[in-house]
Amino acid sequence: MMLHFTNARLINPETGSDDLGSLTIADGVITALDGPLPEGTVSVDCGGKCLAPGIVDIGVKIGEPGERHRESFKSAGLAAAAGGVTTLIARPDTTPAIDTPEVLEFVTRRAAEASPVRIRHMAALTKGRQGREMTEIGFLLDAGAIAFTDADAVSTDTKALSRAFTYARSLGALVICHPQEPALSKGAAVTSGKFASLRGLPGVHPMAERMGFDRDMALVEMTGVAYHADQITCARSLPALERAKRNGLNVSAGVSIHHLTLNDIDVGDYRTFFKLTPPLRPEEDRLAVVAAVADGLIDVICSMHTPADEESKRLPFEEAASGAVALETFLPAAMRLYHAGSLTLPQLWRAMALNPARRLGLPQGRLAVGAPADLVLFDPDAPFLLDRFKLQSKSKNTPFDGQRMEGKVLATYVGGKRVFAAGE
Repeated sequence: MMLHFTNARLINPETGSDDLGSLTIADGVITALDGPLPEGTVSVDCGGKCLAPGIVDIGVKIGEPGERHRESFKSAGLAAAAGGVTTLIARPDTTPAIDTPEVLEFVTRRAAEASPVRIRHMAALTKGRQGREMTEIGFLLDAGAIAFTDADAVSTDTKALSRAFTYARSLGALVICHPQEPALSKGAAVTSGKFASLRGLPGVHPMAERMGFDRDMALVEMTGVAYHADQITCARSLPALERAKRNGLNVSAGVSIHHLTLNDIDVGDYRTFFKLTPPLRPEEDRLAVVAAVADGLIDVICSMHTPADEESKRLPFEEAASGAVALETFLPAAMRLYHAGSLTLPQLWRAMALNPARRLGLPQGRLAVGAPADLVLFDPDAPFLLDRFKLQSKSKNTPFDGQRMEGKVLATYVGGKRVFAAGE
């Protein structure tokens, strides 16, 4: 079926434009921008709402294999479609870890069978994510791995890490790391400071992130590997990131939507839905990171979707599991930055769709002739009260529960096929 979207507010992250126009799709790709209605095409009146590339989300935790009770490929795919996310990049921190071609082939097959959106998989950089012995990177690339990461398991064996970086560089593979000094951050529940002291919670100094990033940059300089920092959340890390890019290192960086819209005070009276890895930062850090996204220093915004069941969250703050679900709340949370005047819609979609797709070598994330027809139609101004029990995710651990939000997904298309429609 050919579709012609009319009266659409086209959000184009490549050109930085936000203008009314039309868009035509056929055979799963975009065939025209601002063209006439082709014969035999079904017209879709967008009513002046926003039409943007589908979100490309790096670093989604899915519980298959091992923790299917927390999130399955089906539930994650449905949540993604409802949130305007058309491509998920799944993490390998499963049980067992995705560290062999056999496990990778299993999850690839399961994802294709169960999910309405595209799912690509990262593989573990080291066996068992233990940081000691690198995986068979070449075989995993052949099996479809899109990048290599140990997620938040930070290796203390710098020599083993340098070998893995060197081998990844020889194969042209992207490595994604979690910048953190593991000894300093061990056992921490919040960012150190006055609030942590008042609450009696163990904290980690923001410099732990900077120290971990500095080590990684030294390894990148030594090996020449393509490197992406999964989350840069502190102002102290930004000069090091800027210096690495200025020196020509093949480096990019991301940040989660939670670290852009929440701060450490939101933890309040030990609310464990606000316990994240890394922990939420002070407001001055949040503002600095938002500015870095606006400037393009930080390239990617991700959900860092991490489902956790009620039993693992309903514990004392120090013992509770870290992480929050975010596939469905990603877009409305991002609208907070838009309505605050911090980021324009093209700037947001540059970081949420275009840049992650480019970094991973994917054709998605663009409104251009020939690009995949992965689209999200949304109303940035629609208000609603978030009820976590209405989320599609199996786990309901969102920090936005009960909050007033703006921004609703009206429809999501993957390869030209509608996979979500509001109210259906």
